[in-house]
Amino acid sequence: MEIERKRQIAILGSTGSIGTQTLQVVEEHPECFEVYALTANRRVDELIAQARKFLPEAVVIADESKYEQLKEALSDLPIKIYAGYEAICQIVEAKPIDVVVTAMVGFSGLRPTISAIKAGKAIALANKETMVVAGELINKLANEYQTPILPVDSEHSAIFQCLAGEAHNKIEKLILTASGGPFRTFTKEQLEKVTKEQALRHPNWSMGAKITIDSATMMNKGFEVMEAKWLFGVGAEDIEVVVHPQSVIHSMVQFRDGAVKAQLGTPDMRLPIMYALSYPTRLTSSWERLDFGKLSELTFEKPDMERFPNLQHAYDAIAMGGNMPCVVNAANEVCVAAFLQDKIGFTDMSRIIERAMQSASYQLKPSLDDYIETDSEVRKMVEAWI
Repeated sequence: MEIERKRQIAILGSTGSIGTQTLQVVEEHPECFEVYALTANRRVDELIAQARKFLPEAVVIADESKYEQLKEALSDLPIKIYAGYEAICQIVEAKPIDVVVTAMVGFSGLRPTISAIKAGKAIALANKETMVVAGELINKLANEYQTPILPVDSEHSAIFQCLAGEAHNKIEKLILTASGGPFRTFTKEQLEKVTKEQALRHPNWSMGAKITIDSATMMNKGFEVMEAKWLFGVGAEDIEVVVHPQSVIHSMVQFRDGAVKAQLGTPDMRLPIMYALSYPTRLTSSWERLDFGKLSELTFEKPDMERFPNLQHAYDAIAMGGNMPCVVNAANEVCVAAFLQDKIGFTDMSRIIERAMQSASYQLKPSLDDYIETDSEVRKMVEAWI
């Protein structure tokens, strides 16, 4: 089975890690996919190069100060040029778009995702913060507008694949695998001295700076637990995290009869990206295959939430519900930025997040405006502490 017609793709965050790998998928299958729109935050040179190569209908740069440079560089091409955050929220509504890849980093991905859902576009969800911050709202809108949300995260894609054909069967638990990051064997004392250079070296995956730091602190895994809760309709108590350093099993589903289904593959983000873009069809790929002859062992261990308290903070935020996941996300975004600027230490991040959870205004039934207000309040508070 092949895709019947070319799917028009909009990539939000096209110059980041997921965005550039999505473009590699498009290159692999130009007969199946065409780029309709590309958006970037401020990396204008990369955006110009992508636009010249893929010739989209439109490009958007969020940083309005880069508009003239972008417009000038593409003046010989029939590409529509826009600037500003509002333009990103509007471009996803364009009629020809079939799939919107939400690869923007952090809270900024929320409003464009909502716009795309309301416009009835399929969402290839790579921006986990959208579900972390406002999972309940996103699910409600997706149901209302009959919009499919297809997970791009390797773990959620794995669960999605394991659940294919199992709609009528009860899930006993979801098992999210974690590599454990570069500091899996570090003591508490060693973690205190971790540098950003060490933290940016992930053992298995090639990712952007923020998600690499989140993986090192295990905040990323906490966010994935939150995302899984909303994507698959299970309670946090039915989501288990296991550390699997080889990153070969991307996640598993255990059913009520005790059977466990796992999805395996090389640690290559292009695989889940392509599956989300082509679903329900599996396309051919030229990429590396798993060589079981070289896999001498697959190991598993429980995560240590004392050394990596961010994972516990995530479970606590889910238990509290309301705007608490939004509080955790905002505090974490500010902390990661501060750590990358050498303003705070590695273990300070989890301490500051815990303090934010204790200090922020709590709301049980937040609206979209409440989420935006919470995000702003927590950022200011945490920045003042730092």
